[in-house]
Amino acid sequence: MSDPVTPAPAPPRRWRYSVRYRLLAIALLPTVIILPALLILAVMGWSVMFDRLLTAKVSGDLTIARQYLNRLMEHSDEALHAVGDSAAFADLLTSAAPQPIDAFLAQRRTSLALDYLYVVAPDGAVLASTPPQHRVLDWKKWPVIARAMAGMSETAIDVLDAADLRHLSGDLALQAVIPIVATPGAMPAARQEETRGMVIQSAVPVRLPDGSHGALVGGMLLNRNLAFIDTINDLVYQASSLPAGSSGTATLFLDDVRISTNVRLFAGDRALGTRVSEAVRHSVLEEGRVWLDRAFVVDDWYISAYEPILDSHGRRIGMLYVGFLDRPFQTAKLGMLAAIAVPFLLVLLAALPFLLRWAQGIFRPLEQMDSTITRVEAGELDARTGPVGTTDEIGRLAHHLDALLDRIEVRDRELRAWANELDARVAGRTSELEAANRRLEAAQAQLVMSEKLAAIGEITAGVAHEINNPIAVIQGNLDVAREVLGSQAVPVRTEFRLIDEQVQRITLLVDKLLQFARPVQPLVDEDFLAPGDVVSDCLLFVRHLLDRADITVIRHDTATRGVHINRAELQQVIVNLLMNALHAMPEGGTLTIATRDEPRRGEEGVNISVSDTGVGIPAGHRERIFDAFFTTKASKGTGLGLSISYALVMRYAGLMDVESEEGKGSTFSVWLPARPLAPDGRSSLRA
Repeated sequence: MSDPVTPAPAPPRRWRYSVRYRLLAIALLPTVIILPALLILAVMGWSVMFDRLLTAKVSGDLTIARQYLNRLMEHSDEALHAVGDSAAFADLLTSAAPQPIDAFLAQRRTSLALDYLYVVAPDGAVLASTPPQHRVLDWKKWPVIARAMAGMSETAIDVLDAADLRHLSGDLALQAVIPIVATPGAMPAARQEETRGMVIQSAVPVRLPDGSHGALVGGMLLNRNLAFIDTINDLVYQASSLPAGSSGTATLFLDDVRISTNVRLFAGDRALGTRVSEAVRHSVLEEGRVWLDRAFVVDDWYISAYEPILDSHGRRIGMLYVGFLDRPFQTAKLGMLAAIAVPFLLVLLAALPFLLRWAQGIFRPLEQMDSTITRVEAGELDARTGPVGTTDEIGRLAHHLDALLDRIEVRDRELRAWANELDARVAGRTSELEAANRRLEAAQAQLVMSEKLAAIGEITAGVAHEINNPIAVIQGNLDVAREVLGSQAVPVRTEFRLIDEQVQRITLLVDKLLQFARPVQPLVDEDFLAPGDVVSDCLLFVRHLLDRADITVIRHDTATRGVHINRAELQQVIVNLLMNALHAMPEGGTLTIATRDEPRRGEEGVNISVSDTGVGIPAGHRERIFDAFFTTKASKGTGLGLSISYALVMRYAGLMDVESEEGKGSTFSVWLPARPLAPDGRSSLRA
């Protein structure tokens, strides 16, 4: 007869009152958690949308500023065309005296608001200019002028150094000088002042008296050109376009230095010579991206837009900026959030007492029933709840609970006897099921891997065969091209060599794909091998690589059994593991190769391990390390070496696994079924 069942101890008190807390949670969840969460999500979404609207506005502002700058460049090109195509200019250009044409150019320069205007001949001689200049120009360094000499007009933004500006006009050189001001957040400055000048430079072709093509060149200096930047600011930020407290600004940068701006310093002066923040410089000037985000501008945060300015050579030489003060928008956003959050909190606090009183009327009877159940669990089978003072669902539940406890008390003895008998039967069946589950899991894992390798093999075989045909065509036509060109192929021999190398690389990859796709049956020419002999052969194969690297090789050969496997395939597996170990130790290390007897799955076998002290394998890669085409070597690997090795080992009913720790190294193990060697310790049977 089985022993009586001992009543289970009562649960801790904190669990006895979990119903109370759940009911409180149910009552308070909509008001205290769900509604605030929805409110927070809505506010966050609104805040993100608000910020996106600000970014969209500043993006549109930048578009307007860019269009004005483009229009200014088009106007300069059109104005120069009007001068160069005029009959008066053509008549004066054929005149022997330079004074009339100089006066004509001076008058045109003033009316067109240009800072310089001159005519240059193909030999670099300045035929006429305003302001006056007489030296020979090296016009070939300016693509704008070079295109005009070739008969095409061009307008671009270029940077002239101090010497070029002095050649054009001493006043322009002085106007371009801007002292550099230390600016928070900017990169350290290597110079004290900016002496270069950013100009809008236009050139149109003109016919010279001798019939050759010359160029009429004009330009406008943008350094300290406050009228230019104020016009952009007035176009972009018209009256009432921004809320009270905010203000719009525009700036032209040469490199990262403000050369024309309406951004103000603390004293109210324009922030000429201040520099852009390092983050903006990196994004716009170094990476060539448009910046649409908040940025620190001199002394405050602005919603800002920056875009790079390219010169006639295509180089990034500066930036165009527009933006408006961010603080008023953030203040308005916080005010709106407060207007939403404060009333919500007040309503929430007012509703909590009513919710708590309502919940208390529910969980008090439940606590009585919980106490009764606790006493019953402690062994008091005669404990009952009794009347709970309510006739609703909870009151009826209490009555049914007492009736149920009566029936439970009657059947308790029967259940105890049945439980003892059931426990004995379950224990026996459980041990049988555990053994069966272990066998099923092993078989299932092997079946999944076999199906996976077969599917991948079928696909890769088809891909490899389809690649071979175009590769053969490429190689054949390349050989034909080399023969046809003969000595004319010498200038492109490097390109031909690169094509040969890539074709060879694809051919090797195709060979590996075909090898990977071979049917999963063992080869006919299998050998009965001593693992230590094969390891010695493989070390000879990679000896030239070991000699070049600072790698110490350690051998531990204790295996007394042999393996039944094709020698070339086992060599391929071991060499692949050795090469992977060498690649994992570019700075040198210790390579350990060990062979030992090791039973697995209830049968004798030999374990061959290759250990390195290299970089290790990240934890996230270990599960995929034997997958086809998975590689951590970027362009240097195909991802087939380990998958092929794994497939070869599986063909001979073997196992392959890896243990690795980042920064300390990896150990790859190959286990194969084995049987004893001949008495001399070497392989004795050839299949």
